[in-house]
Amino acid sequence: MIKFLQSGNRAAKYILAGFLLVLAGSMVTYLIPGFMSSNDTVSTNGVVATVGGREIHSDEVLKYTQAMLRQQGITQNLPPQYLGIFTQQALTQLIQQAEVTYESERMGLKVTDQELQDELRNGQFKETFFPGGKWIGAAAYKQLLNQNDISVEQFESDLKTQMLRRKLFSVVSANATVSDADLEQAFKDKNTKVKFQYALIKLDDVLKTIKPTDTELKAYFNVNQARYQNAIPEKRAIKYFVLNDKDTESKITVDPADLQRFYEKNQDSFRVPERVRARHILIETPKPGPDGKVDQKGVDEARAKAEDVLKQARAGGDFAALANKYSNDPGNEDPATHAKKGGELGWFVREQMEPAFAAKAFSQNKGQISDLVQTPYGFHIIQTEDKEEGRLKPLTEVKADVEKAVKQEKVTSQLNKISTDVSDLAQKQGLEKAAAKYGAQIVQSNLVARTDSLAGIGSQPAFMDTVFTTDEKAGAQAGRIPTGFVVFEVTKVEPPRNPSFEEIKDRVATDFKNERASDLLRRKTKEMADRAHAEHDLAKAAKEAGSTVKTSDLVGRTGQVPDIGSMGGGQASAAFTLKQGEISGPLNFGRNQGVLQVVERHEPSTSDPEFAQQRDQLHEQLTQQKQQEILNMFVQDLGERLEKEGKVKRNKSEMDNLARARS
Repeated sequence: MIKFLQSGNRAAKYILAGFLLVLAGSMVTYLIPGFMSSNDTVSTNGVVATVGGREIHSDEVLKYTQAMLRQQGITQNLPPQYLGIFTQQALTQLIQQAEVTYESERMGLKVTDQELQDELRNGQFKETFFPGGKWIGAAAYKQLLNQNDISVEQFESDLKTQMLRRKLFSVVSANATVSDADLEQAFKDKNTKVKFQYALIKLDDVLKTIKPTDTELKAYFNVNQARYQNAIPEKRAIKYFVLNDKDTESKITVDPADLQRFYEKNQDSFRVPERVRARHILIETPKPGPDGKVDQKGVDEARAKAEDVLKQARAGGDFAALANKYSNDPGNEDPATHAKKGGELGWFVREQMEPAFAAKAFSQNKGQISDLVQTPYGFHIIQTEDKEEGRLKPLTEVKADVEKAVKQEKVTSQLNKISTDVSDLAQKQGLEKAAAKYGAQIVQSNLVARTDSLAGIGSQPAFMDTVFTTDEKAGAQAGRIPTGFVVFEVTKVEPPRNPSFEEIKDRVATDFKNERASDLLRRKTKEMADRAHAEHDLAKAAKEAGSTVKTSDLVGRTGQVPDIGSMGGGQASAAFTLKQGEISGPLNFGRNQGVLQVVERHEPSTSDPEFAQQRDQLHEQLTQQKQQEILNMFVQDLGERLEKEGKVKRNKSEMDNLARARS
């Protein structure tokens, strides 16, 4: 188990579900709780592909596919043809990941334990494992990972693999260079401003001219029957009654004997361990290189610096001031206010610290300053500020918490019993007798769709999913809502069906108008653009098209223009590619389309002081773009090379089995 330096006296509240989905970009994917229900169980776990001898199994592909779907908010079952697309994408990404790992190892790149500790402490997981700069503790760390169905060993191994890939990418993209010409062009592109005339034709105006007859709509409906297949959704009628949790909670009582039993049974929860409050100054030592070796000269220099700081502290120097001046601990700064903490670590227990650090902090007297203590992070100077012996909190001190926990236990137990009892009773003797026993009122619903609300329940998508997946002959069932239980029985099912023209006439009319108006809008805009180019006169072309010419302000790429919107994206950005006096082709601005003509164009000069101010930022942006381009090419070329070398092998029959099983 990795131990960390930073302290903390409260257990982490975070749940890693979702966060473990992707460690960096889309490079490492983890299992999420509830990730695969029993319905998702695959009858095969064969090898779908191998990369350099590393096997990719079907269960990995399924988990990754499910992760991709959840990332995109897709939680309902997909038709097999669509699911197949996602499954193929998942396999492709897993193969690419394995190829990158293979190449990293082939090049001899390594990740040391020290680098892993630094990543957890300062990387993307720091707010999960070090909230507020304080380590959550070894026990909470293990529990947090176990709650997400992953062991500490597997998590740290996979994180090392991700870091290994990152090292490879760093090596590959190190040659990305940005020239002065690149910077100058980027500066001009970013800061060029234009003023232009524009003429628009609006979709809303065109829609007003579309007035179809019933004959046209019927013909359109007949031609587009497939579009309206099952357009009338399934509907169901149920009879039901509701049992509210509050009714049960109000009847629950807790007596002193209950409190005593719970307290005695859970005494470990009320023990306060021995703890210490301390400050420290960290003089960091060099991190291991890719070969795992540490620069000894750098270590010696760090030791000398630490010894000098220690002399100052023992000579009466202000320990907090020295920590603020010399400490390399990133946790010494408040992330919210950026204020220095004077090396303050707060209260911590032994298990939250590196063994050597904890041994010294707990062995000292109040106010005592330690000799140098070395850990994987570097050299520490520790000042023990306060100490508390371990103890068991008496019941009188924790009574409120115990009472709350006991009541919740009783409520949960009673609710589960009621749910089981009422379901059994309703199944055996009918909904009416069950409702009468619990003093509840039965409600008979009309036919409702899955997205509708029910009286006394409101909008409850999860419960409605239960209703619409219950067999009509299943009898009484119980469903959960946030405020209680709903006991229901499906009384009628009206399956989805194809509508008649009259039932869906309004939707047909809307579809017809939108389609005709969009076609007409495109045609009219093109005619206006062609006319403007032929005559080199936008105003005349606009007048003939029934439009008017407007003039924009002088705008840059971050500007906004009425009826056009943002100039930074979409087809509006074409204005920055035109010379002064030049007329565009037809442009799409969403619900409006139009033509524009640049009347003024202002390009900045690289002698402008602003170029010097933006240079570093532009250089960073362009470097990142070029690095990404290099990485994309590298991954593509690597895949092609490994395919030719026979390092990548795909098992088509297992992929077919996987598709059948998932369907």
